[in-house]
Amino acid sequence: MKITSASASAPRLVLASTSPYRRQLLERFGLRFTVAAPDVDESPLPGETPVDITNRLARAKAEAVAHRHRGSLVIGSDQVALFGREIIGKPGNPERCIEQLKMLSGERLVFHTAVNVAHSDTGSNESHLDITTVYFRKLTSEEIERYVARERPVNCAGGFKAEALGITLFERIESQDPTALIGLPLIWLAGALRRNGFTLP
Repeated sequence: MKITSASASAPRLVLASTSPYRRQLLERFGLRFTVAAPDVDESPLPGETPVDITNRLARAKAEAVAHRHRGSLVIGSDQVALFGREIIGKPGNPERCIEQLKMLSGERLVFHTAVNVAHSDTGSNESHLDITTVYFRKLTSEEIERYVARERPVNCAGGFKAEALGITLFERIESQDPTALIGLPLIWLAGALRRNGFTLP
């Protein structure tokens, strides 16, 4: 992919995340950027809802990295998957992945993906929240076990990769931005970057 330089007025671009999925998404824009670990405490505060936590952490990640990278526009993001009121995390191993998918068979899972863009020098800050609902079809045990063995999505919330073979698990997906499910809502982010001096497309 050809790397495009930003306009002279645009700041340096930094992704406040070590997620390979978010890095791959941002690479679609063809812009030069660097990656920095936000090193933010992700413990919930008293009385916070999961959505509150997601919004706060996206901003905290962006601002933490912005403080260390002057002259930069920093992108922070966070995501939570909710099954009813239960937070569904990354399974971590194939056995737990199979359990998650059996639980989600025929059900829906709602992803709240927050993104925040912070300018290190001006202090300006923009935020956005995308809500994506995934509807699983009825899955057999054989389908689940075969899928997990082939893709091993143990580091993905819900136990699937929608951008790959995981797309075969669903009846439908409802979202304003399909990239949000993977971890970074690119449609909104493209507008935020244009507002900060970047040329897209």
